[in-house]
Amino acid sequence: MEAAFARTVWQVLEPLHALTYFAPESREANRAVGLRGFWMGYFAARAAPLGAVAAGAVEAVFFNFHPAMVRRAVPDAWGFAPPKAVLRTRTEAAAVALRRTAPSAAEASAQIVPLLERAVAGADGAGRPLFAANRGLLTPQDRVGALWQAATTLREHRGDGHVAVLTAEGLSGCEAHVLLAACEGVPARILRDNRGWSAQDWHAATERLAARGLLDSSGHPTAGGRALRSHIEARTDALAVHPYRALAPAEAARLLTLLTVLADQVLTSGTIPFPNPMGLPPHRTRT
Repeated sequence: MEAAFARTVWQVLEPLHALTYFAPESREANRAVGLRGFWMGYFAARAAPLGAVAAGAVEAVFFNFHPAMVRRAVPDAWGFAPPKAVLRTRTEAAAVALRRTAPSAAEASAQIVPLLERAVAGADGAGRPLFAANRGLLTPQDRVGALWQAATTLREHRGDGHVAVLTAEGLSGCEAHVLLAACEGVPARILRDNRGWSAQDWHAATERLAARGLLDSSGHPTAGGRALRSHIEARTDALAVHPYRALAPAEAARLLTLLTVLADQVLTSGTIPFPNPMGLPPHRTRT
């Protein structure tokens, strides 16, 4: 299986996972369980598979956030809602949101979940803390909840690998965002403001990248900067494709077809905004 499959399947898995950040059902569920504000809900819900960890652990795995942003939510979140309660409510809310935005999810889950779970089981968890923590959770009895959980687990597998590549290339969290914004045209404010970096942080990261020859004096990417960005994405894809090798080619193709239908429904619902800090490309009609 080619590494390009990992990028294609990410583009259809990510909308399903991302409902937990943007869907009103998920935001209300976090509030109802006791979490205060959007960002406490975000950090608690995404980190809950790790248990009631301290801020340092969340800073490490949520690599691209400013540490101070993490510390405003963790560990205080666990005093408002223990991880077990957060995990229960995040899955239940995500399943409700997925049923609303992708009406065919309930029927399709019977075919999708076994394929996703085989990919999850076939993956290597070494060096992938968020993936391993999510894989260790009990499978939700609700099949749409199980679909969301499996999609999330594979999403975190890719994310853990991406962080490994970025750190191996000597990029800080802020530098990674600056390079992304410069190369892909994502508005800087979307990345900077949603990840807690100040204008001063952004400027300092830009200067460091320029000193490495990755940006020019105007902040535009050099040939070397674009090459590094392409390498990072290609290497991330190469690391992310391994779980899907547990599937036969025909199974992988069927999985992609089924997920594409659901992703199109979610994206058409308008629940996920564009542009977004996840770097998810905008919806385009697939043929």
